[in-house]
Amino acid sequence: MLKYFFIFCIFVCNNLNAQNTKVSYNQALADSLGSDEYGMKSYYLVILKTGKAHIEDKNEVNRLFKEHLNNIGKLAKEGKLVVAGPLEKNENQYRGIFILNAKSKEDAQELLKSDPAIQAELLAAEIYKWYGSAALPLYLQYHDQIQKTSF
Repeated sequence: MLKYFFIFCIFVCNNLNAQNTKVSYNQALADSLGSDEYGMKSYYLVILKTGKAHIEDKNEVNRLFKEHLNNIGKLAKEGKLVVAGPLEKNENQYRGIFILNAKSKEDAQELLKSDPAIQAELLAAEIYKWYGSAALPLYLQYHDQIQKTSF
């Protein structure tokens, strides 16, 4: 009976170990995305808030936000911006988020300097280091296939 118990334990241990092994691992893809051994990497999360500027000219505000959207597209095409989107109205005056593919907080700050709405202080930015899937940028290649209308 003891012999069968040991065989059972060996079988269970082998199956548990097999579940921890990734057979579909792609080293070249992981390396190209800057992945660590967990398939993760660091990004910079930007929380956009209402800035301190109050521009009365609605045409100017519209122009700055149109350029803000154009800049989002440019940074995304360059692979520097992975996620962007607005937030619903809230008591914190948070307006939206970016996830930037930057090497450091200083690099993230440099990327934000290209945003006309931030330059004009219509938006202000808080920056935090964030750890997420290194594969996150890959969803962008499918976005054009599901977007009927651009901004």
